[in-house]
Amino acid sequence: MNIFATKRTAEPVRLAFHLSPVATGCAIFLAALAGSAHAQSTADNTTTTTNATSSVATAPASAEQAAAAAEPTPPGATPGVATVQVTGIRRGIEAAISIKKNSSSIVEAISAEDIGKLPDQSVAESISRLPGVSAQRSRSSGKAAEISVRGLSPSFNGTLLNGREMASTGNARSPEFDLFPAELVGSILIAKTPDASLIGQGLASTIDLRTVQPLDFGKRTVAGSYKKSRTGVKQRDGLPEGDGERYTLSYIDQFANRTIGVAVGFTSYEETGGGQSKFNSWGVGTLPYNGVDVKVPGGFGYDTEQATSSRDGAFATLQYRPNRNFKSTVDMFYSSGESGLKKTGFESGVAYNAGGKYELQHVLSQATVANGVATSGTVSNWKGVVRNHYEGAEDDLKSIGWNNEFKFDDWTTAADLTWSKATKLASRYETTAGLPGRAQDTLRYTNFDGSNVTGVKYTPGSNYADRSVARLTDVMGWSGGETSPQAGYLAQPYVEDEVKAIRLTAKKAVEWGPVIATTYGFNLTARDKARTGEEGRLIIAGNGGPYAAAAAPGSEIAQAGASGFNVVSWDPRGSLGSVYALANKVDADIYNKFWDVKERISTAYFMADLDGEMFGLSYRGNVGVQAIHTDQTGGGFVVDRARCVGNTAQTCPAQRVEEGDKYWDVLPSLNLTFDLKNDQLLRFGLGKAVSRANLDDLRAGQGFGIATQGVPVLTGGGGNPQLKPFRAKALDLSYEKYFGNKAYVSAATFYKKLDTYIFRSPRAYDYAPFITPTTPLPLSGPFAGSTVGLFTQPRNGEGGNIYGFELAANLPFSMVSEYLDGFGLMVNHSDTRSSIELPKLGFANVSGDAVRIPLPGLSRKVSNLRLYYEKAGFQVAAAARKRSSFLGQVSDFQDNQQLTFIKGDTIVDLQASYEIQSGWLKGVSVYAQAQNWNNAPFLEFTTDENNPSNRVDYGRTYHFGASYKF
Repeated sequence: MNIFATKRTAEPVRLAFHLSPVATGCAIFLAALAGSAHAQSTADNTTTTTNATSSVATAPASAEQAAAAAEPTPPGATPGVATVQVTGIRRGIEAAISIKKNSSSIVEAISAEDIGKLPDQSVAESISRLPGVSAQRSRSSGKAAEISVRGLSPSFNGTLLNGREMASTGNARSPEFDLFPAELVGSILIAKTPDASLIGQGLASTIDLRTVQPLDFGKRTVAGSYKKSRTGVKQRDGLPEGDGERYTLSYIDQFANRTIGVAVGFTSYEETGGGQSKFNSWGVGTLPYNGVDVKVPGGFGYDTEQATSSRDGAFATLQYRPNRNFKSTVDMFYSSGESGLKKTGFESGVAYNAGGKYELQHVLSQATVANGVATSGTVSNWKGVVRNHYEGAEDDLKSIGWNNEFKFDDWTTAADLTWSKATKLASRYETTAGLPGRAQDTLRYTNFDGSNVTGVKYTPGSNYADRSVARLTDVMGWSGGETSPQAGYLAQPYVEDEVKAIRLTAKKAVEWGPVIATTYGFNLTARDKARTGEEGRLIIAGNGGPYAAAAAPGSEIAQAGASGFNVVSWDPRGSLGSVYALANKVDADIYNKFWDVKERISTAYFMADLDGEMFGLSYRGNVGVQAIHTDQTGGGFVVDRARCVGNTAQTCPAQRVEEGDKYWDVLPSLNLTFDLKNDQLLRFGLGKAVSRANLDDLRAGQGFGIATQGVPVLTGGGGNPQLKPFRAKALDLSYEKYFGNKAYVSAATFYKKLDTYIFRSPRAYDYAPFITPTTPLPLSGPFAGSTVGLFTQPRNGEGGNIYGFELAANLPFSMVSEYLDGFGLMVNHSDTRSSIELPKLGFANVSGDAVRIPLPGLSRKVSNLRLYYEKAGFQVAAAARKRSSFLGQVSDFQDNQQLTFIKGDTIVDLQASYEIQSGWLKGVSVYAQAQNWNNAPFLEFTTDENNPSNRVDYGRTYHFGASYKF
């Protein structure tokens, strides 16, 4: 018996995907669908079918717009005006549910509760509450920073602004979410399945941030707010609290009989974090005492850290729609900020010499010894170091997009232009103070039991809060001593990234069986990114010799972490020229940080919108294919470490190199949504997706030399300009039950088969092109005299899978009883697993005994809960997000990204507000929020998550504010 209502030929939409299993699957489905009959007329389908992700920038951008989805249009375009009567929390929830419900793909969405009001303080925090999404907190600030979707690292996400790719200031392709003030974002959509028209997609998801569009509003709207913050509340060790202020203003209006629309928004904030106490143990060592080696503390480091941040952001949108057939939209976004981390601390060795030239061999005296442990004692020939470091950055992001849409007959055409540029200048000041030259001091310690390195009490012999004692100088002679003094260090890396793109699309309404529309498109993206900069030794200005010293400016003192004693404190910014001079430094490691990458990515795509009936069920969706050509070039430097005998360009010669590659990717995709009646949907997604490598992995260049340990062999490392993307086949299935636009429950499962992934490992490599007559070769062993050695770089591996499930519910309690009107619940849970493990040897910074490590960013379990009450202007909400332990990524003291195991945590946030409902103050609201109410610490570990190696406490953050909308 024929299961289809009618028979139709599949010939008009036959696609040549026979080389790919996914393409074959898409073709089989398409052939079956082509035999189905329409449940409604073509005209009815055109008005009732939606496809929120076929052009990811076109779904409603705020709660004002989200009552109904409209026919999709290219990036920069927007749907028609819609009216929503509900307000506040439920307004944002219903808008987000509308977007999710009307999509033809599997998506998650967040919509602002009001103009300039996402449900959280930051974009990253709001995103992290969605099913299958988790956030890694910043080590320095404690704020949600990087986003993982379905257990994959942040680099697996594509991030768009109004449907367009953007430049970034880091090594990754997508910009940091800190660059986007929450007040300037109207909605966020996460597409978990790809479709053919989605440019800049990621393997895990594509995150589209959307600003408001003025012609989607029915009237002029003006909103402003002020917020006061208190940070680091309830902090440990009695450290100082911080504060902050935030201002926002939004203006939306329409002119000339609603043919012109204008929207502008501004935000500005400054924040100082609470003090954070840090301790670094050097373990346990030994010193001779009365002719016997006894256990003593190895050494210590105490620090007090305080983060600061400020940002100015703005967006502007101008729309012109003189008639129904033409629309032009210009979007502009700007974000400029400064972040910093001030560190004031004290460090020294006890058993261990700090490694410099000016400290003598330690001598233990006046010790109390029990069972081979010197529980207390005095160490002479000792030196301590006061550290005043500053790590900061100034960044700038500009993005401009211009979209023009023209309709004629059955065609809708669009041209979209994008320009985006990001810059970031970082500064890393490291300054040291103490006794100049070969002057020595003493250190008294007590309360040591042989293992309790965190409980030892230290008392230096001198007062290091006295500026006449703790002088700015080369305390230890770290850079070689008298011949190469180093009173500090300064690195100023500079990143510049520019993206230009043009996109042309044409869409035609057709009647080809289940195909109701066809879209043809082409996108060309040109990207140029480079990292340069300068760094070197800081020496005391005035040529005072290797023992030169100067008093630290100012009179401030501060406690060094939990040490119990104070030290000299000062801010080293601006000290170059007045206190210090810079001795520029160039060596093999620094050359490795200089790189540039160029990409030219051409994408042609075809997509068919589907609407029909199969197995007695109506369906909608899309099927299509992308053909992507990539032309990539990486530049860098090759350094022969044997010839690098100094730290100048003359004493460390380098060779500029440039390499590249060209390749194709073909990405078929199929998305179907079946209507199971009674507001029930079954979604199915099948496709191929890619995630491109981080840009620094594509750099050329290398440093090499003879390995000094094990078998003599040439070894080196660098980037890989021939690196291909992560590639995966994906299968998704989702069941969703809706209750109008007020509530839903859903269950989803997914499976990703990785064809290629990126990992780091050594491989055989012939260094012959870079060998010179002065390059030493191995003299013994199996590689004696050979130019062939080992080269560690990012490479493409094969095989592995990622799979899991997601459960979600968004329910107002009024569905249960009218007496519970105003109460509601949002809850979700995801469980993700992977068979992929990476060789640990490619990540020298990962500690522990394991030979292999898990995929970075993968938390097996992630849960979110939000309870709320809203009625008569009152809003109260409590939220918690929880994730299990994972392998995360942090920035080290040399500005490099390092992997570290991070213990899972639970973060609890609270908020309450009241909006005046009538009278001359109508539209005024006041609110209070508390973040990290449970004061969850940030914990790193090596092998045992219950034995952390690093702990950071942030305390609570309180926000108090008021807003006015009219």
